[in-house]
Amino acid sequence: MSENIIIKKKTTVLSPQVTDVKRLLRRHRLHSVCESAHCPNIGDCFGKKTATFLIMGNICTRNCRFCDIGNTSRPDPLDPAEPENLARAVAELGLRYVVITSVTRDDLPDGGAEHFAKTIAAVSAVSPATLVEVLTPDMRGNPDALGVVADARPDVFNHNVETVPRLYGEVRPQADYRRSLRVLSFMKERGLTTKSGLMVGLGETDDEIREVLHDLKVYGCDIATIGQYFRPSHAHLPVTRDLTEEEFAALRAYGLSIGLREVYAGRFVRSSFNAAEVFAATTR
Repeated sequence: MSENIIIKKKTTVLSPQVTDVKRLLRRHRLHSVCESAHCPNIGDCFGKKTATFLIMGNICTRNCRFCDIGNTSRPDPLDPAEPENLARAVAELGLRYVVITSVTRDDLPDGGAEHFAKTIAAVSAVSPATLVEVLTPDMRGNPDALGVVADARPDVFNHNVETVPRLYGEVRPQADYRRSLRVLSFMKERGLTTKSGLMVGLGETDDEIREVLHDLKVYGCDIATIGQYFRPSHAHLPVTRDLTEEEFAALRAYGLSIGLREVYAGRFVRSSFNAAEVFAATTR
């Protein structure tokens, strides 16, 4: 496979808007998944003065073999000022829609649920018209922790299954496919709009992708995203195939045909990319 190192999009990474967003993040002591995961869409998002905020630090307690965010069993302590700092950043950017995600914090008893809830509340207090999407880890499937996030009433709850169940042991060995589905089901039962995403190009088959989309529908997922996996470095899993836009379109058509409210699929699609537009498509 010739494309086993990430191919970056042509971006405006040195544009004034990108520089402004980076300065704002540093001023408020915030992280973005755009930077920490070296997302290929960073120029597009920062250029539009949007960002996917990464809370609870940029060190993860899990070691997924597709992810470029650093990992250790001893991440930094939580910053109690982070929820208010993030809310101020949202207000400064004038965001009408914000995505808030995090590293996995298995070191915390609640997996960071209370910190998510405080962040949602802070944004709602400062920018009540801003829609909030959260992209959370599985919090080990703890219903008490998940309930804390649900009670904070984000406009969209997102949790990614990432890949097909057969590949979990290799791709994300500390996660569990069925547990992730149960997380989505729990949030749907609590009345939230639910969303999940997966990468392709890790060794899965088209039939397996369709089975995942079917499972997402059965477990109450409303929105699915499908994007091409890019290899961040030689230490990460190799790319096994590069899907064409026609193949992405076929997967989207299948997802819609089985009743998913929206399926956003394409080469550079990421779970939080164009999140406002994807959510808006479900309300038309």
